[in-house]
Amino acid sequence: MQINGTIIVDTYAEAFRMWCARVIITAHDEHWVQAAATEFTGYATSIIGCDAEAGTESVLKETETPDSRPGRSTLLFGFSPEAVGKAVANRAGQCLMTCPTAAAFDGLPEAGERVPLGKHLRFFGDGFQKSKVIAGRRYWRVPVMDGEFVIEESAGVMKAVAGGNIILQGKTPADALAAARRAVDAVAGLPGVIAPFPGGVVRSGSKVGSRYKALRASSNDAFCPTLRAHTKKTELHPEAACAYEMVFDGTDESSVAAGMRAAILGAAGPGVPQISAGNYGGKLGKFLFHLREVAE
Repeated sequence: MQINGTIIVDTYAEAFRMWCARVIITAHDEHWVQAAATEFTGYATSIIGCDAEAGTESVLKETETPDSRPGRSTLLFGFSPEAVGKAVANRAGQCLMTCPTAAAFDGLPEAGERVPLGKHLRFFGDGFQKSKVIAGRRYWRVPVMDGEFVIEESAGVMKAVAGGNIILQGKTPADALAAARRAVDAVAGLPGVIAPFPGGVVRSGSKVGSRYKALRASSNDAFCPTLRAHTKKTELHPEAACAYEMVFDGTDESSVAAGMRAAILGAAGPGVPQISAGNYGGKLGKFLFHLREVAE
């Protein structure tokens, strides 16, 4: 199978079950809401070493937010509701309550599973905090030095899917970077999916296991161009000099598939001889995304 001259390898990406929360962030203007969202979703690339995998799902207009201010919809993923809840609460306290004019709201109000959002942060108000229930949802107003920090008491969490991926291969580093940018732009704003790594791209793609027993993951040597002559089996196209991975976390299987499809179509073209994916023989996760089926 080829798309715009790019070979789509007959393989699959392997994803696994996660839980996610959606937090709506608002602020006085675009500058501050972007600052808040950037901090809130920072250091959240891989659950291997971070408390969550997180990213901005979409940019929200004033007409789409609870308080009619500029907003960002963010998604955070973890292995359990408790893990997601801990990450959400910690990040809200450190990154949103501290950001000028920022406020935080639950983006999954219908979810049956709940975790604390502002439930514990309210105590920062030292007894001066106030609450209000609107349409069955409780909000806290915590006094801060520019007025009040408004935050919803709890956030909904739901089952999700994480780990969908593609690996694009470029004839030159410049070709691969350009393809990666096109892919990221194609995914931006799609509902229910994020690409949590820096700029949406991973250069240090990993495999499960290592020759060092203490490590759970190590460099995916099959896609490292400098290891062609040293690894047991390279998976790089003969014309490829550079490879980048994109990882997708979504609220459900269809969201992950949509993200992968958009990325494949965005990346494919001149300078990109091949697009593949990372999998581990079905041993890592139960969700298998076959590239050719996704692309079609």
